[in-house]
Amino acid sequence: MTFHTYSSECPFKSIEDIKDKKITIMGLGLNGGGEAAARFFLNKGAYVTVTDMKTTEQLAPTLERLNNDDTLDHTRLTYHLGGHDLADFETADCVIKNPGVKFEGNKYLAAAKAIETDLSIFLRFTDCPIIAVTGSKGKSSTVSAIYYGLQQAGFNAFLGGNITVSPLTFFDKVSSDTPVVIEFSSWQLADLRGRGVLKPHIAVITKIVPDHQNWYGNMQDYVADKRLIYADQTAEDFSIFDAGQDEPGTGPDCGGTWGDLFARETKAQVIRYNTKTQYSVDFDSLLVPGEHMKLNAQNAATVLQLMGVEKQRAKEILQTWPGIAHRLQFFHEWKGFKFYNDSAATVPEAAAAATQAFGRQVILLTGGTEKGLELDKLTEMLDGTNRAALSPAAIYLLEGTATDKIVPALDKAGVVYNGPYPSLNDMLTKLKSDLENAPQDAASEKPPVVFSPGATSFGMFNNEFDRGEKFMTAVQKIF
Repeated sequence: MTFHTYSSECPFKSIEDIKDKKITIMGLGLNGGGEAAARFFLNKGAYVTVTDMKTTEQLAPTLERLNNDDTLDHTRLTYHLGGHDLADFETADCVIKNPGVKFEGNKYLAAAKAIETDLSIFLRFTDCPIIAVTGSKGKSSTVSAIYYGLQQAGFNAFLGGNITVSPLTFFDKVSSDTPVVIEFSSWQLADLRGRGVLKPHIAVITKIVPDHQNWYGNMQDYVADKRLIYADQTAEDFSIFDAGQDEPGTGPDCGGTWGDLFARETKAQVIRYNTKTQYSVDFDSLLVPGEHMKLNAQNAATVLQLMGVEKQRAKEILQTWPGIAHRLQFFHEWKGFKFYNDSAATVPEAAAAATQAFGRQVILLTGGTEKGLELDKLTEMLDGTNRAALSPAAIYLLEGTATDKIVPALDKAGVVYNGPYPSLNDMLTKLKSDLENAPQDAASEKPPVVFSPGATSFGMFNNEFDRGEKFMTAVQKIF
């Protein structure tokens, strides 16, 4: 695919130079990024036009927060919703782009004088130490653990990026000694190509597996954006990469592993995880289940040590880390059944890992809309193909195109499943009925109930976080 390179020149000479400039924000959204940008530029004295393909009704929660905020100068704020107007892009001094919008073939972005993102603005005008994390699996849990660890160790740290918190929300609170942990999606990194603004003191790339193949089309292009995270590091910085093997057929065309390629390319000092290093920590126990969570905690422990935290102290802190919302999040118990929300598992590998995270059989609620990924890693856990793995005690499926691909494999293997269901309420109502009518053994430990879709469900929910919130609300209502 063609990679767009952005200008290293900023349309603003300084933050003060933003005053009275015309800013078009492309994509208000519901996750807070567009809202944060609107607030930031209004507070800096700009004239702001917010445009989104979504309608007023679809954006109601975000619009309500903005419109009810008396601290904002609403005379400088204009909405153009339900579509884009080319003039908003042609006349703007700068367009703030949503990372989910491709530049290639986009006539609106092509008409813009200058394009920035919330992350590029933050990185251009702050000099705080950046801890940058990307990858396919575990990046949100890793940044959460790092942020928690820094705070517990006494740092005045901040967390932002793909974890749905725009760094513009804390722009005015950071200084040159404030560590900022940023989770980067591949799209957010792509939006920084050519700018020369991302120079993290510590860069972490978590496990690479196929993801977003419906966007990129192949692994090489997908990982090309990930590699931008360390492109401008120096010998005074640190890069943390995998030392393990890639899944068969998913590694770089040049041979070896992705971790090997990253280690050859970076100019920073390299630390490899999945191997014993001077930073390795043996955790006695963690509050969050799963071997993959131990790996995320290990990477966090390495970062804490690089930031000056003593190894034993890092271990003690991270053993109290409660995990992160929507990632194997324990939130409810009913008659001995514990419910876990793993809605952020949007790739099949993550849902497959959730089935093994507890070391015993789980009741798995899974399925949704597929995004061009191979489902083998999940189906082999469900249909018994992987004989070394624990198959679920029961399976409940949510409707969607990914589920449509899972069902034939289950039928072929003769695996019993429930659904697919058109809604969470339908699925949970059936689950409750089944649990109430099942033979009860008071002495036995009940299997965990885990909602881990391994897919998107954007036709049914706004995003994975909306899906997780709706799941928890429905569980608490029905159970």
